[in-house]
Amino acid sequence: MSNVQENDLKILGTMEAGFEEILTSEAMSFIAALAREFSPRIAELMSRREARQARIDGGERPGFLAETRHIRESDWSVCEVPADLSDRRVEITGPTARKMVINALNSGAKVFMADCEDSMTPTWGNVIRGQINLRDAVNRSIELQTKSKQYRLNDETATLIIRPRGWHLPEKHMLLDGEPVPGALVDFGLYLFHNAAELKKRGTGPYYYLPKLQSHLEARLWSDVFKFAENRGVVGKDEIKVTVLIETILAAFEIDEILYELKDHIVGQNCGRWDYIFSFIKTFNKYPEFILPDRSEVTMECHFLRSYSQLVIKTCHRRKAYAIGGMAAQIPIKNNAEANDAAMAKVRADKEREVSDGHDGTWVAHPGLVPLAMEIFDAHMPGPNQLHRLREDVEVGADDLLQVIKGKITEAGLRDNINIGVQYLAAWLGGNGCVPLNNLMEDAATAEISRAQVWQWVHHETGILDEGRNITYAWFKALLREEMDRIREQVGDESFENGHFRQAAQLMDEITKQNEFVPFLTSVAYDYID
Repeated sequence: MSNVQENDLKILGTMEAGFEEILTSEAMSFIAALAREFSPRIAELMSRREARQARIDGGERPGFLAETRHIRESDWSVCEVPADLSDRRVEITGPTARKMVINALNSGAKVFMADCEDSMTPTWGNVIRGQINLRDAVNRSIELQTKSKQYRLNDETATLIIRPRGWHLPEKHMLLDGEPVPGALVDFGLYLFHNAAELKKRGTGPYYYLPKLQSHLEARLWSDVFKFAENRGVVGKDEIKVTVLIETILAAFEIDEILYELKDHIVGQNCGRWDYIFSFIKTFNKYPEFILPDRSEVTMECHFLRSYSQLVIKTCHRRKAYAIGGMAAQIPIKNNAEANDAAMAKVRADKEREVSDGHDGTWVAHPGLVPLAMEIFDAHMPGPNQLHRLREDVEVGADDLLQVIKGKITEAGLRDNINIGVQYLAAWLGGNGCVPLNNLMEDAATAEISRAQVWQWVHHETGILDEGRNITYAWFKALLREEMDRIREQVGDESFENGHFRQAAQLMDEITKQNEFVPFLTSVAYDYID
């Protein structure tokens, strides 16, 4: 590891070729200034999260805030939408790997969300190489030569949006006064510093997706970060535009307030369904009455999820903000037409529900799904959006958002969760945060559901299995050993021995047996990557 000191900011990561173009003295001065200004507030907000969780553990139930009623009941709207974000009917997401960036921008989608968070393992190399790839994408010099193919950008590409890490994730390879710099500020700051001027010259701007917010105070912090960057001359006033992922149950009670805090910058919200399901389990982890059934049964047709998505649509459209639908995790299945047809039918039904409800766009995880999603939104949404659909027929109360779906908990579902949790963690530890498993594209959010359900079922064990059997920790351990054997058969001896499967199983075991629910899987696993 190198040990480079820049403007009071110490870089501990290895300086590979080209990294010096991103980690310039000027860029590091900006990152150091951001960290010095906002790290204390981030720490305070993380403490507020812990205090809120403690109150919920003690019996408090979330609700709409009395102190912000005036915001919900008054008339106001968010800022105007830039031209290149006016049509968002299909968005594709993926990590900032070079090939992925090129293919996603060329996919035919309207927007590509380049992900520095759930689908990217934040190794030092991935973080900085990702910034190089984003810079090259912005200036359109990005290309890649493999043994069999040359990758370069088409003349027409998707609009680029960046998702930085959440407030809770540090960047351990950058220290300020001996403390890690918040990962969100690193991802946000490096992209803004190196690309704001070039983006403006090309008629677009620095656009971001903001993840994992749990309150309007966390949105206010982002707003102040943007103002700080403007005041330092890094970006022009109100040029930053953002979309917020409503992917926590607590944020669902503050949709209006989050829009209000960011009204000079926000153009939409997105229903991040997988993180939302995980958040639901995590927030109410102490309560057996909040146990969810097999992951396969927790679909957007469930009342609590349908209520949340329709509330996002109604609230956003009232404020003239776009409401983007959630991720289709399915991927095309080769060499099995029947299975592929079944998977595509699920995607079609999901996207038809979204566009019929009034969403202005949707997410897919694979370029092969772009044409199908585009066809559905083209057929049902001839204009660039559905802001005119105010959904005044929708009435959602706290009870709707907290209504628990009833369903089966099966041994097959438990085994799948263990298998997916281990396989995803192994890939993540190996530097890959976006993994196709069982014909679904798994990222940190979907893996969080799997491991959270395992914890929930083990710690509320009494007779919850469909056949009435208890799910004990001892049985989990036995199934974990069996699933490790199954994984070895699936991947082969060589891949198993060269992978991180044993370490992944150990982590899965450790977080499952703990009496206290671990808030984020990636926070624990981060200690094991370079």
